[in-house]
Amino acid sequence: MMWPTEAGAFDLGDVDLESGRTLPEATISWKTHGVLSPARDNVVLYPTSYSAQHPDLEWLIGPEGVLDPDRWFIVIPNMFGNGLSSSPSNTAAWPGLVTPFDNVRAQRRMLAEVWGIEHLHAVYGWSMGAQQAYHWAARFPGQVSRAIICCGSARTAIHNSVFLKSLMAVLEAAPEYIGEGRFSSEPRAAIRAFGRSYAAWALSQDFYRADLHLSALGAPDLDTFLRTDWEERYARRHASDLYAQLKTWDANDISGGGDLAAALAAIEARVLLMPGETDLYFRVADNAAELPHLKHAELRPIPSIWGHRAGNPSANPADAAFLRAAVRAWLD
Repeated sequence: MMWPTEAGAFDLGDVDLESGRTLPEATISWKTHGVLSPARDNVVLYPTSYSAQHPDLEWLIGPEGVLDPDRWFIVIPNMFGNGLSSSPSNTAAWPGLVTPFDNVRAQRRMLAEVWGIEHLHAVYGWSMGAQQAYHWAARFPGQVSRAIICCGSARTAIHNSVFLKSLMAVLEAAPEYIGEGRFSSEPRAAIRAFGRSYAAWALSQDFYRADLHLSALGAPDLDTFLRTDWEERYARRHASDLYAQLKTWDANDISGGGDLAAALAAIEARVLLMPGETDLYFRVADNAAELPHLKHAELRPIPSIWGHRAGNPSANPADAAFLRAAVRAWLD
């Protein structure tokens, strides 16, 4: 990389959670791209998504990319449960549920104590990263100028929750499952089933009908695609971490269980809503229902048949170009 980067970990000590429980000796692993301006006014926060670690998401950072490190100081905080920050795989006394707001509150403290950052030019997030971006805008409205919600929603929809609970059930059915999101050993057969179930949801029916898993992603056949792109993807992570982040995703609600319309109306940031037209998790209709309650917002669906992955188009130049143009214009 031709621009400055730095990586580290921020120790939070014991963190009190929304659930009333405590995350002991909590740590956030982070990486930055670019240079913080003297006025600290060029900060773009880029939270991670489900099971992703920061190297998985850096593809869109670059002078010609979606996020330009020559202009912005980009901070990637790894989400709790992703295996780098505090997670069941590295925390014996995992408290069971860590919510998106628990993540955002810890990130806010890290930004202030490590870099003296009190205000964000923007929060950019995809999927669970978008959930965190929404929480930033809703819970700390005076500290965020822009929020870019790429394939995410303010509250997990019931249909989305059904999907998440089905994946939890796959893991819970493993012989290795011992309860409370823990396993006696890695449940390899369950992870295989987990990955194959996920593949049906992450990409649209139109994507498979067009054989893009073969032509665009280079798989010789469907079974190879399911193995290399999905089974092996999730086999890299601990099952306990996958389970924990499913619970985090399911608990997403910027209102904290209260009045969603009021929580949306309290947002002061300019909000760009970018759902994928064929996303099966976060539907365009979900963002369309949120739009009337937001003070300053625009709905710009991604015109794509790549389903949820239209919002993270590392292997999809057309969607990447759409994303780059929309995000750069919004950041300006």
